[in-house]
Amino acid sequence: MSDYYKTYDLKHVINASGKMTILGVSKVPEVAIAAQQFGDTHFFEIKDLVDKTGAYIAKKLGTEGAVVVNSASAGIAEAVAGIIGQGSKYHAYHPFSPRFTKREIILPKGQNVDYGTPEEVMIELGGGQVVEAGYANMCTPEHIEMMITEQTAAIFYVKSHHAVQKSMLTIPEALEVAHKHDLPLILDAAAEEDLKKYVDLGVDVVLFSGAKAIEGPASGLVFGKEPYIGWTKLQSLGIGRAMKIGKENILGFTTALIHYLDNGPESGDAMKARLHPFVAALNEVPHLNVKEVQDGAGRPIFRAAVTVEATSPKNAKQVTAALKAGDPAIYTREYRANEGIIEFDIRAVDQAEMDLIVTRLKEILA
Repeated sequence: MSDYYKTYDLKHVINASGKMTILGVSKVPEVAIAAQQFGDTHFFEIKDLVDKTGAYIAKKLGTEGAVVVNSASAGIAEAVAGIIGQGSKYHAYHPFSPRFTKREIILPKGQNVDYGTPEEVMIELGGGQVVEAGYANMCTPEHIEMMITEQTAAIFYVKSHHAVQKSMLTIPEALEVAHKHDLPLILDAAAEEDLKKYVDLGVDVVLFSGAKAIEGPASGLVFGKEPYIGWTKLQSLGIGRAMKIGKENILGFTTALIHYLDNGPESGDAMKARLHPFVAALNEVPHLNVKEVQDGAGRPIFRAAVTVEATSPKNAKQVTAALKAGDPAIYTREYRANEGIIEFDIRAVDQAEMDLIVTRLKEILA
């Protein structure tokens, strides 16, 4: 087998950061790779493939409709465009036509985050006009409701650790406001793990990344209620043409999803069992104080939170830079490095890599 690291002079990477796009997101299971290979070596009527894989997924999730797209970001743009156009083929061809005036998408201000690109960029790519509700540190149902006008097309909610968590209305509260005004709720749940929960809540349009929790190839999933999913699919004639997904990834994702539904992610208890000795080993490294923490958005994901002492010869930012500069490059969650805190996500890290991380930290802080 070719060593592509050597062929293209690529860096080896240990991913202790999580399901991050900049690192290739996830390792794809063998069953999904086999499905991709089948897709690569066979032909299909693509509309038939899209429609029937979507129907198969919808049945598995207990929802009205589903469509596989090339990313969660594409799903945002296409779902927004679909809701604005409401089934108009003219809109699919010309999504920015002035004849479609109902374009406002209400988004809590604290959820207009940058996850690799700002949420508002993908909403606007779909022809939406973002209207922020509430404040950076607070958004209530009343804040959403006071922004609704005759030009409002949908309410948008972001379920993510990136978003503000405190004083934020819940998904059921956002859904209640949306339905009170006969508006759909679009939920960006790209990195979440429980798909069926949002079906049970009655969310109109749900967006998932295919490559994060589900560990499929580059892809996304839009699922929920009709007619919104049908309107989203219509965008393949418009802006979706620039975001089309290949036959191999449709089959790879669908297979990865079924594998995920059958087997689930690593449980929180199993993750903690692997994490405990790693935390103990990290606490043996000079200048570090380490504890176990849960994901900020409440997911059953547990990480090692490392506080670099003020007396350390290197601060947290210098430590993360040194980790990335090594071979292999070790990537961490450095959102709080300015506070002196580094987090290690072990979902894609094995024991040998944990041992290497500990050794590398001892070298850096010697």
